[in-house]
Amino acid sequence: MGMSIGMIALFVGFGLLVGILFGFFGMGGSFLVTPALLIFGYESTVAVGSGMAFVFGTSVIATLKHRDLGQVDYKLGVLMIVGTATGIEVGKEIVVHLQEIGLAGSIISVVYVLLLGGIGAFVTYEALGDGSGGGLEPDVEADADADDTEIPEVAQKIQSYRVPPMIELRGGITVSLWMILLVAFATGLLSGFLGVGGGFIRMPALFYLIGVPVPIAVGTDLFEIIFSGGIGSFLYAMEGGVNLGIVAPLLAGSALGARVGSAATSIVDEDEIKVYFGVMLLLGSIAVAIQEVGNAFDVEVLRTVSVVVILGAALLVAGAVVYSSVESLRAPTPASSAAD
Repeated sequence: MGMSIGMIALFVGFGLLVGILFGFFGMGGSFLVTPALLIFGYESTVAVGSGMAFVFGTSVIATLKHRDLGQVDYKLGVLMIVGTATGIEVGKEIVVHLQEIGLAGSIISVVYVLLLGGIGAFVTYEALGDGSGGGLEPDVEADADADDTEIPEVAQKIQSYRVPPMIELRGGITVSLWMILLVAFATGLLSGFLGVGGGFIRMPALFYLIGVPVPIAVGTDLFEIIFSGGIGSFLYAMEGGVNLGIVAPLLAGSALGARVGSAATSIVDEDEIKVYFGVMLLLGSIAVAIQEVGNAFDVEVLRTVSVVVILGAALLVAGAVVYSSVESLRAPTPASSAAD
């Protein structure tokens, strides 16, 4: 089955778009690719398997770029993998039991929409409300160390539990090993339960719960996705679920996109990253909700609308990321722009 030039060009363009988001947020791969492939009429195993293979390839490219920027914490990444893997297993078991009583589909969809929307709303609100009494005021007073003002309150609380062994992380943070494993287990549990890569849960968890600076949270998240995506795509490939005719053009586009997105994390302001991330998740949750309503009432138009919303969100956010990067590069220096 040959692919038309137009279709190949479309996949390359789509790969570029997803690559930018993936490199910038450490998420967005399967979240965008799998629904799009389903709409194009591919079987669900091929859509999921090819989506995973694409995520694996893109995460390798993006991680290498983050590594060049010094934004990957390998120690944290490996600990997260251990905790996440355990969580995913437990999450899958819960799904199996829910399937036995016939509730899996509806419960998973509702949880997915609420979680996407909830995290999206929280991150956006938090980033926009930062200097306007967002619970960070006391720290701003004690400006002994500029980095401390950036650590969310919950993360400060978690860091204060000195349960040995203590682990020192990049960005000068010391956290109890047990806290890291607990956060990893919780994100893995959700990931296994929802059947998603979990980047949209893990990246905020690394920042809000462990206190890792956003660029390092993105780089470390991508490092972990190499393993989960690699194992997943290998298992699907064994079942014939990976279509290289789809994956190759997607990767060709994302090879450039992932580098652009990764580089942007070191240029764009941390709060802006959080706002874009939040908006992306909010629009994503709306799209998934529309799709679920379409599935429930068998309305084909709504399924198409949901993909248009997701692709529109991706285009919008990727465009904003590139625009912000260009603006940041053009701005002289923070000091002189503050004086304007």
